[in-house]
Amino acid sequence: MLKGFRDFILRGNVVDLAVAVILGAAFNSIVASLVGDVLNPLIAATVGKPDFSSVVLNIGSGHIKVGNFLNAAISFLIVASVVYFAVVLPVNALLSRMKKPEPVAPPSTKTCPECLSEIPLAARRCAHCTQLVA
Repeated sequence: MLKGFRDFILRGNVVDLAVAVILGAAFNSIVASLVGDVLNPLIAATVGKPDFSSVVLNIGSGHIKVGNFLNAAISFLIVASVVYFAVVLPVNALLSRMKKPEPVAPPSTKTCPECLSEIPLAARRCAHCTQLVA
């Protein structure tokens, strides 16, 4: 029972997922600082308010807080763009540079000149038409 648990924990994708969660939590504080300390003041300088939480629709006695949804959507888009442009693109570029080209395997078959079927390279006769093959 414990051996199975050990094998599960030490499986590569579980360890990779644990590392990703830890790095994601650390990266979250960086992105939150970027959004809160850099981008929101830029939005406030251009629009006049750093957030949209004051946008509320009043329908009857209900209050629909559209501004909070807009804040969450804009924050998500900013985080997604930062992750894509600061992490995904550079890592993909690095991996494509490090990736070695796959060696092309030599062909293991040849074509029979008589019937055009595929036969092994070492064959002296075609298995389909019994033609001698050089």
